[in-house]
Amino acid sequence: MRILLADDESRVRFALSVLLERQPGLEVVGEALDAEDLLRQAEAACPDLVLLDWKLPGLSPDELLTGLRKARPELCVIALSGRPEARQTALDAGADAFVCKCDSAQRLLAAIEDCQLRQQGKPGHLRAGDQTESKKRGSSGENTPVMQVDEIGSTSV
Repeated sequence: MRILLADDESRVRFALSVLLERQPGLEVVGEALDAEDLLRQAEAACPDLVLLDWKLPGLSPDELLTGLRKARPELCVIALSGRPEARQTALDAGADAFVCKCDSAQRLLAAIEDCQLRQQGKPGHLRAGDQTESKKRGSSGENTPVMQVDEIGSTSV
């Protein structure tokens, strides 16, 4: 699965890249710093999935999702935010799933797997935004945040 990362914080993009590069079948095809960059790269890189910082600078999330859907209707979008209360707003705006940045890495990987299954026409395991799936799967590292960067810049995923 081809994944485009969209977050204005370099340490978040780095942590996501490290996590995703360790997973078979997942490939990071680009990184966007703002909404304009994301829309441009979404057309050029032809990703299957965008991991979208819900507060990405440049456009409102609604405008950005509209632009992404217009450019790539089949694109799966997982909204990411450090604020769990943004979940319903993101899903209502049209994100396919929501993962809080404080959720486990396994939660993010489960949401990505769900998008893969849906793109293949198979039923997914998660309902968009389901917060309990990683526990159902018995993931190790349930308490490890999606991205954890310590003060000296090394990343733990």
